[in-house]
Amino acid sequence: MAVQKVVIRVVMVDRKKSRKKAMKIAATAFGVESVALTGDDRDQIVVIGEGIDTVELAKLLRKKVGCADLLSVGPAKEEKKEEAPAVPLVWGSQPYYYNYNPYPAVYSYDCIDQCNSTASCSIM
Repeated sequence: MAVQKVVIRVVMVDRKKSRKKAMKIAATAFGVESVALTGDDRDQIVVIGEGIDTVELAKLLRKKVGCADLLSVGPAKEEKKEEAPAVPLVWGSQPYYYNYNPYPAVYSYDCIDQCNSTASCSIM
C-alpha cells in the first residue's frame, strides 16, 4: 500500500479541548504516521500514514468531537532529503603497529649555560 494523505475538517466547539481530543483520536488510529492541524482556524486535521481507514476515522471524530467532513484523500508527497556526500577514508600504507609509540615524545633542554650568562633564559 502507498502512503496516503487525508485531510478532515472538524467543527470544534471548545477550541483547545477539542483540538487535543481530535489529535489524540487521529494519532491512535491504525496506520497513522503523523498528524497535524492546518487551516485558517486550525480546524483541519492532516493525517499521513499507510492503510488508514478514512471512513472509520471520520466516524470516530464525529462521535467524539463534533461534525467532521472528509476534504481530500490522496497519495502523500514523499520528501527527498539530500544526503551529504560520503567522505572517503584514507588509510596509510603501513599497518598501525609500525612506528607506534604509546608515549608522547618529551624533550628536555639544559639551559644552565644560558641562565648563568647575562642573557635571559630562552625557554621562558
